[in-house]
Amino acid sequence: MKKNLLSVAQLTSSGHIVLFGPQDVKVYRNVEILGEPVMMGRRMESVYVMSAETAYVDKARRNETADLWHMRLSHVSYSKLDTMMKKSMLKGLPKLEVRSDTVCAGCQYGKAHQLPYEESNFRTKEPLELIHSDVFGPVRQVSIGGMKYMVTFIDDFSRYVWVYFMKNKSETLTKFKEFKKSAEAEIDRGVRCLRTDNGGEYTSDEFLNFIREAKIRQQFTCPNTPQQNGVSERKNRHLAEICRSMLHAKNVPGQFWAEAMKTATFVINRLPQQRLSFLSPFEKIWNMKPSVGHFRVFGCVCYVFVPAHLRSKMEKKAIRCVFVGYDSQRKGWRCCDPTTGKCYTSRNVVFDEASSWWSPSKEILPNSGAFKEALEDFQIKLISEIEATNGDQDVKEGTAQNPWQTGVYERQEEESEPIEEVVETPLRRSTRTRKPNPKYANAAIVEETETQEPETFEEAFRSIEWRKAMEEELAALERNQTWELVPKPNDVKPISCKWVYKIKRRTDGSIERHKARLVARGFSQQYGLDYDETFSPVAKLTTVRVLLALAASKDWNLWQMDVKNAFLHGELDREIYMNQPTGFLNSDHPEYVCKLRKALYGLKQAPRAWYGKIAEFLTHSGYLMTSADSSLFIKAKEGKLAVVLVYVDDLVITGDCKEEVLQTKENLSVRFQMKELGHLKHFLGLEVDHSETGMFLHQQKYSRDLLKKFGMLKCKPILTPVEPHAKMCAHEGQDLEDATMYRKLVGSLIYLTLTRPDISFAVGVLSRYMQNPKKPHLEAVRRILRYVKGTLSYGIMFQKCEDCRLVGYCDADYAGDHDTRRSTTGYVFMLGSGAVSWCSKRQPTVSLSTTEAEYRAAAMAAQEITWLVQLLKELHQPIEYGVPLYCELVGDTVG
Repeated sequence: MKKNLLSVAQLTSSGHIVLFGPQDVKVYRNVEILGEPVMMGRRMESVYVMSAETAYVDKARRNETADLWHMRLSHVSYSKLDTMMKKSMLKGLPKLEVRSDTVCAGCQYGKAHQLPYEESNFRTKEPLELIHSDVFGPVRQVSIGGMKYMVTFIDDFSRYVWVYFMKNKSETLTKFKEFKKSAEAEIDRGVRCLRTDNGGEYTSDEFLNFIREAKIRQQFTCPNTPQQNGVSERKNRHLAEICRSMLHAKNVPGQFWAEAMKTATFVINRLPQQRLSFLSPFEKIWNMKPSVGHFRVFGCVCYVFVPAHLRSKMEKKAIRCVFVGYDSQRKGWRCCDPTTGKCYTSRNVVFDEASSWWSPSKEILPNSGAFKEALEDFQIKLISEIEATNGDQDVKEGTAQNPWQTGVYERQEEESEPIEEVVETPLRRSTRTRKPNPKYANAAIVEETETQEPETFEEAFRSIEWRKAMEEELAALERNQTWELVPKPNDVKPISCKWVYKIKRRTDGSIERHKARLVARGFSQQYGLDYDETFSPVAKLTTVRVLLALAASKDWNLWQMDVKNAFLHGELDREIYMNQPTGFLNSDHPEYVCKLRKALYGLKQAPRAWYGKIAEFLTHSGYLMTSADSSLFIKAKEGKLAVVLVYVDDLVITGDCKEEVLQTKENLSVRFQMKELGHLKHFLGLEVDHSETGMFLHQQKYSRDLLKKFGMLKCKPILTPVEPHAKMCAHEGQDLEDATMYRKLVGSLIYLTLTRPDISFAVGVLSRYMQNPKKPHLEAVRRILRYVKGTLSYGIMFQKCEDCRLVGYCDADYAGDHDTRRSTTGYVFMLGSGAVSWCSKRQPTVSLSTTEAEYRAAAMAAQEITWLVQLLKELHQPIEYGVPLYCELVGDTVG
């Protein structure tokens, strides 16, 4: 029998209760506590089996004391601890004797005299109705993540706290956006009011514009009156006291202050509060009692299990670390190895809560006192402000003012259009009470945000998923024989490399996989020495639409394939040396460098090398490169056609020769490592919906994400993208203090024009003012977004039809540009039922008359006709008729 036996008699003798059921067994600590079992097992034939890990963890819990739980709960007061234990307020919290005369050294060091605070008369009635916020810092001791500031967001209804850390105060708006997005998604309500002090981070134009666009009321405190923002001031001070106690108790260096703050926030959110009728903020929001069974003492020594595939047989099976908190993305403890600076997240951890890594007299990491000094400075500053402005009065947690009755400013309502604009039937709001799914409750720790892509190797190495992704990338590079390790030549300066991380998502936004890519820093290459030619063609988007129109018209199947690590297949024509990847140095030759045998992402010539490889393969397979588009390859066989469209590493394969299409897919899979993506559904951010009537090309998800990103998802729709008879000028209107947002908006809208010809003119006009945009230009961009909101379902429909004819339309806006008096050319070409090519472009010279402007537009459209005819001819769809081009003032048609 390859199992250890557990004595039931010894368990019951130690005060445990063992309950056997038909399918399982549960062990409880004593008769009085039957809420949560300390061990569980299942029945296997005639025996009951428990995991060794569960049993071992329980062994470590036998000597639990009230002092130990006092430290686990971030040095909560002994009186509150006694109340919580007696009333069983938390799952996993045992009933132990609490002595009232206990003295904790950490609390004595960390908690100075606290001023009394009066209760506020006003209380909100639902979550996110009022948010208090304040910034803490700067901390002279930079955290292990490089942070110097902390911003808190506190829900007035539940007193739930969110904390975010920043390198600079200027990041406050970014963190508020992250908080707003996360909190509103979790709680299913919108933030309605924000109360802050008068700090510049809250009063900047960018912050105020965002608040106004998000329709959030903002309240500021009066100058030198911290009482009006007492909730945030008191909470920051409370967090600072707890953080100081935690650091002192285990002699933790100050650069772990952010980790201590995170842990303190996580614990405080789960502790009952008298003002909440002895409910915790967590329970107040999610209506479920939090569990503290997994709480451990911050800063204690712990041992993290190392999986077999990450160590050799004779290496240690565990790493000695320091416990630094709870992971916000997954269920596990965060542990840090101070000797290497690496952090790990694991559920397989054994804790020695009585031990500390650092002794009181010797601290391994330098400048550990800087954070403690910063806490003292913060508290002294706060107390001095209180005494100077309020005498001996207490700081109140807000005045008895309703945030919806008073405010610093009245938010200007967004302009509404006449009643004949877009009228939508409002959705009926469900009366059912909605609650978050309980299975996600433990994920709501400190920063409850979406999974983020790491920016540095150190950040990524803490995650098991990203470590696995990096190992997979290196394995692919080794299989491909991308480089060989050689001694560094004396006359060579190797280029460096870095890791780039990307979360691959499905069309619904869910995570498909974590992708880590090793890229060379090609900016350090020298022209003429390391590379010559770099140009690499990609498919024109017009070619993509023409191919989709033909496929829909003739009912061709569209297949999509992806080349894994495409750039690694390219051949180099000269020697290039690169440093070894960060974090994966060869243990035998760490001083060696990588001599590249094949191209690598980031090299200047990598795209060209890959295109040469795939073009060579296709031409050897019998395909011909078209002259109209160098990324389009055609193979005709006995009147049948096979087509391959290449866009870097994405391939679209179609045609009416089914055998040749399947053979091409098989040949590609043999020659390269391919990923079969099935029928074409998502290509370059474009969504393709197939139906019995044809094919619908759209960007609905991108449009919705765009509106959400810029806070316009709930804006009022409008019927037209441009105000009728509106005149745009380069020099009229007030300058924007920060033109970055304008450029981001216009750039995002340019990408949307790939399937939306109806906004091409409006976006084209606003693109002219990227260098120095004015406020009227920004308002015009917002109008386009309102139009997009009302037309989210718009796209291009390619129907099945026998007559797939090419038809063109063109026009000119005579002297429409008021700054240069130049005209604007516009044309659109239909192939079958859908548009395949369109353009809205300012003419290069001034036209002397409307007729001249129209002829210039017709000439430009005729050039596009010539190219389209050539493209269709090479696709074996010859145009045997004069292509009609409908114009104004030039006659009925131009053939």
